[in-house]
Amino acid sequence: MHALVDWLADLSAPVVYVVVTALVFAEDALFFGFVLPGETAAIVGGVLARQGNVDLAWMTLAVVLAAIAGDSVGYKVGRRLGPPLLSSRPLRRRAEGVDKARDLIRRRGPAAVFVGRFVAFLRSFVPAMAGASDMPYRRFLLYNAPGGLVWGVGNVLLGYAAGAAYERVESVVGRSVALAFAAIVVVAVVVWRIRRHRRTPS
Repeated sequence: MHALVDWLADLSAPVVYVVVTALVFAEDALFFGFVLPGETAAIVGGVLARQGNVDLAWMTLAVVLAAIAGDSVGYKVGRRLGPPLLSSRPLRRRAEGVDKARDLIRRRGPAAVFVGRFVAFLRSFVPAMAGASDMPYRRFLLYNAPGGLVWGVGNVLLGYAAGAAYERVESVVGRSVALAFAAIVVVAVVVWRIRRHRRTPS
């Protein structure tokens, strides 16, 4: 994440908006979340807003719209392709995750669309599963839009708060100690993600 922040910080604001928006959108529309989770991009967007590289309000709006639009495209893909999509090679490798998404939709109905937005390994599957299960799009959007709103605002503000905390540490104890602290936090987050990934279907 730190490397991504450094890379984006050197780019112009319009490019930053495009990159973050594309990553959030692609997570659900193209099942891209296995490479870089959309929540990481959203948090990085918040950090960059705190650093003054982009505007917080515009970044939040971009992330929210990208999340809703990405889910909608994922829904359309599932609606059009259905069973052929489920038997494709990328999803066969994630069969257990697909089964969990399908089971969640069967048990929770449209509410699964809202819940799935906040569960990492379900976020990329639930929209397509909703489409494949012939859930009406209006009902899907009714739950998808609030989920995208809460998720997008929450993650961008989380990144903004993290950037603020870093700046406060830097001003008190100096840049070198702040960087060491940031490195420890990054390592802790990576370890936590690895452990969580091992507990979830791969």
